[in-house]
Amino acid sequence: MASYIRKTICPYDCPTSCGLLAETDGIRILGVKGDPDHPAAKGLICRKMQHYEQSVHSPERILTPMKRVGAKGEGRFEPITWDAAIEEIAGRWSRILEEDGADAILPMYYSGVMSVLQRKCGDAFFNRMGACDMVRTLCSSAKGAGYEAVMGQTGCLDPRELSDSSFYLVWGSNMKATRLQSMPALIRARRQGKRVVLIESCAADMDVYCDQTILIRPGTDGALALAMMHVMEEENLADRDFLTRQAEGYEAFRKTLAPYTPAWAEKETGIPAEVIEGLAREYAFAQAPAIILGSGPSRYGNGGMTTRLITILSAYTGAWGRPGGGLCGCNPGAGPYVDNRLVTRPDFRKKPGRRVNINEIASALTGSRGEKPIRSFYVYGGNPVASVCCQKGILEGLLRPDLFTVVHERFMTDTAVYADILLPAAFSVEQTDVYTAYGYCTFGTARKIIEPAGQSKSNWNTFCLLAQAMGYEEAYFKKTEEEMFEELLAHPMEGLSCISEEEWRILREGGAVSTAFADHGRFRTPSGKMMIYNENLEESMPRYIKSHGGTYPLRLVAVPSAYTLNSVFMDRKDLKSGRGPMALMLHPEDAAARNIGDGSLVTAFNDLAEVEFTAKITPLVAEGTAAAEGVYDRTFTKDGLLVNALHHERLSDIGAATTLNDNTVDVRPC
Repeated sequence: MASYIRKTICPYDCPTSCGLLAETDGIRILGVKGDPDHPAAKGLICRKMQHYEQSVHSPERILTPMKRVGAKGEGRFEPITWDAAIEEIAGRWSRILEEDGADAILPMYYSGVMSVLQRKCGDAFFNRMGACDMVRTLCSSAKGAGYEAVMGQTGCLDPRELSDSSFYLVWGSNMKATRLQSMPALIRARRQGKRVVLIESCAADMDVYCDQTILIRPGTDGALALAMMHVMEEENLADRDFLTRQAEGYEAFRKTLAPYTPAWAEKETGIPAEVIEGLAREYAFAQAPAIILGSGPSRYGNGGMTTRLITILSAYTGAWGRPGGGLCGCNPGAGPYVDNRLVTRPDFRKKPGRRVNINEIASALTGSRGEKPIRSFYVYGGNPVASVCCQKGILEGLLRPDLFTVVHERFMTDTAVYADILLPAAFSVEQTDVYTAYGYCTFGTARKIIEPAGQSKSNWNTFCLLAQAMGYEEAYFKKTEEEMFEELLAHPMEGLSCISEEEWRILREGGAVSTAFADHGRFRTPSGKMMIYNENLEESMPRYIKSHGGTYPLRLVAVPSAYTLNSVFMDRKDLKSGRGPMALMLHPEDAAARNIGDGSLVTAFNDLAEVEFTAKITPLVAEGTAAAEGVYDRTFTKDGLLVNALHHERLSDIGAATTLNDNTVDVRPC
């Protein structure tokens, strides 16, 4: 059978939403490569997606509904029909609704699919039911809240604008693992003689791509930003005219900077005062400096405030008024493109539901905070056992005999083994959807290329079946995903208002288009100015606040891996073996003090758990730091415990986000 090429979009949690060219014979995906026409990725895709077809056609895929026959967590199931599975789920939910009400049913999804239709369609179903409303702030919500507290809806730099920058401050961003498509611009800039400075707690991946690496004590990034602004004020390097005209609260804020000296910041950050002074001057003298901000610095108890301070620093040279100047890594401000409410249907919810923060799933499942325990847990597009904090608490909850757990999944993940009913899920090439890139001003569509393997079903089709079984008669639940796709495109919003007819053709057929970059001089705030002072926040005037911390001597930080993405791609043996065992990076001084050698087995422990790792000794980790790279699965451990077993449920200062980098541990040889 002859093969042909179809365009599609990478569905995973990455700022780019890369374009793909899938070779198919109409039955199988034969190969995948990057789409050179994609406006941001330009054909560059990561190693994870270069053999996407291996995952789509993996022999390890779940291809039929299954029912648990062994003990919870044992992973023993028997095949059942879709009719039997839907009947079982609907029957159990109907009893729970009658006995305990809708707030005893908790749906959970996060970034398993980063699209609009398939990711968010479950909201409509659970809004109709009146079930718990999950607050999905697992990743970088504190970063978004901190940026918005200063800039409102103002768009930051699209990474494609970095070619105009004159100096690059890569701050807490492992671009090699999380922003691969921006790396060519950084490499070109260095070849042109432009300086790249890295600020990181773990620089293992990025050090080689930068001219200078500054290792910082985890959770103290706000102190560095304040000290840099202190130097700029003391040495008359701040663009006071720009700040006076364009920023509310500047005069009051600058008066608060006196205590934040480089000497003070050295004690907080571990960075020598003279290095801080030199960095402040170099940054101030740059014509169009760009801060490329990662999400890591926001994953602390002070994460929102830290982002506010770094965002204010990005304005201190007046760089927002010049091409390439300002900040990259937050909201690029191109959307909205389509009306998400057409998919999520908030109008279906008749009264507010019980709100459960995704970072507090353990407490919700166990009832440890005195609230009524959840009686049913429905998981799709997520793997909380491997990727959400307080893993031991989540496992305790999933082992409850009275908890009815349904998991819609493609592989037997660490969460799937605890399911009572397991439903087979579709891959992106087996369904239709639209994609908004959260790091670029692009929008893309992807139509179904092949039929779902086995008895797999998309989220949309699964929720339509569940709605029918529950007796929900709304017309919404009778539409096909293709009809919903057409409805979304038929109701474009601001981000698609100026695209051409040719670009509309691309979207209707499948592909991605570029949209206009934000006007960085138009501050989309209530006053039309940056908000250094924000009266709507409890901490209206920015200041330094410490992170949560803990009583153990080493700060534990989670860093991304280039081999996997969150807990996705665990099915790929080539990627799993390529990154090796579950490693914990330590500074040589910290390792020597504990008689730990490179490659030796160690135990990291705190008041929550003990987890075994393989030690990796490197000077590219800040002293006093233990860095765990990537998310693994139970097959890498002796007892199933992963790094998230060491993470508390505590939330950030604003944004109600994870504080997974804000935990402390000690480490001993096994």
